[in-house]
Amino acid sequence: MIYNRTGRTGGPAILQVVPRLDTGGAERTTIDIAVALKREGFIALVASEGGRMVGEIEAVGGEWISMPLDTKSPFALAANARRLETLIRARDVRLVHARSRAPAWSALRAAHVARVPFVTTFHGAYSAGSGLKRLYNSVMLRGDAVIANSQWTADHIRSTYSFRPKQLVVVPRGIDLDRFDPARVSSDRIDRLRKSWGVLESHVVILLPGRITRWKGQLVLVQALAKMFRNGVRSVHVVLAGDAQGRDAYAAELRRNIEDSGLGEIVTIAGHVEDMAAAYRSADIVVSASTDPEAFGRVAAEASAMERPVIATDHGGARETIRPGVSGLLVPPGDAVALAAALGQLLHAGAEVRLAMGRRGREHIVKNYSLARMTADTLALYRQLLAHGAA
Repeated sequence: MIYNRTGRTGGPAILQVVPRLDTGGAERTTIDIAVALKREGFIALVASEGGRMVGEIEAVGGEWISMPLDTKSPFALAANARRLETLIRARDVRLVHARSRAPAWSALRAAHVARVPFVTTFHGAYSAGSGLKRLYNSVMLRGDAVIANSQWTADHIRSTYSFRPKQLVVVPRGIDLDRFDPARVSSDRIDRLRKSWGVLESHVVILLPGRITRWKGQLVLVQALAKMFRNGVRSVHVVLAGDAQGRDAYAAELRRNIEDSGLGEIVTIAGHVEDMAAAYRSADIVVSASTDPEAFGRVAAEASAMERPVIATDHGGARETIRPGVSGLLVPPGDAVALAAALGQLLHAGAEVRLAMGRRGREHIVKNYSLARMTADTLALYRQLLAHGAA
């Protein structure tokens, strides 16, 4: 048993900071790392403003600390730096890991003052159109180590920023192969979801998971469907799974386009879906139509793990998780005509071909993108930094 400086028993305390614990890749990774930390004897702390995943942190043995980190105000960032410094000293935190830019500025200052290692993860390809924006983004490069969640992300960092991190490590996002295991999803779970979506037994189900926001490409899919509908394709049911999270204007625009295209009977806007493993298994084809590059692209990897063929846009991390023509197809971003053609290709190929592509997809994910591999690589980096302390 390790004794820390406050005299409490237990392993070193590791603090992860995120704006909120709502749905998303950064938030899911926060929970995954908290689980691994607890399993390895560390104390897992997470500071955020709240969110629907707070209960998950506590359920896995982590500790959530409420802190107003979902802000970009300079005054609030300074106040949060003081709050984090107090927390680091009070809980004898040995390492701080930031997963988003605004809280990273506060965490960087707090970790520097407290003289503990500071780690960041690039979970996305941040917009860097101006010098001021690149300066704001550069906080993610100022730690003792920077984790890129894909090789594409690492290449993006090198090509976009003149600021060079002390240590850049590629740790691809990991998929929980127990949670996303086709053998563990019962037919009852699938039937309940398909019934709630209004799917007819004869329909091929096309699923697009993702927040209802323009860059996730829901409108591109609707445009592709309209083209297919005009060409006589009727035996499909499309499910858009995700929250609008306040983007009411875009959600209304999306609904208008669906109705104006005559697709109201075959498109379901399902909202947030808690049981995503069953959602993937309830689909025959999964689409990731993001118009901007996704640094990793969790949907493509999770769907592949669930043995479903994926049509994804040809940029970002999807180029690593999808094997074109083997486990899925890649199409140009924002190209509704190409997406319609790809959907038509998989529809005409038939169920057996789609199932074979799905099986090859899971093999690829199991070999290269397991959660066990991601957590082991992350904790190995933590241990390296703990052994040497803050620079």
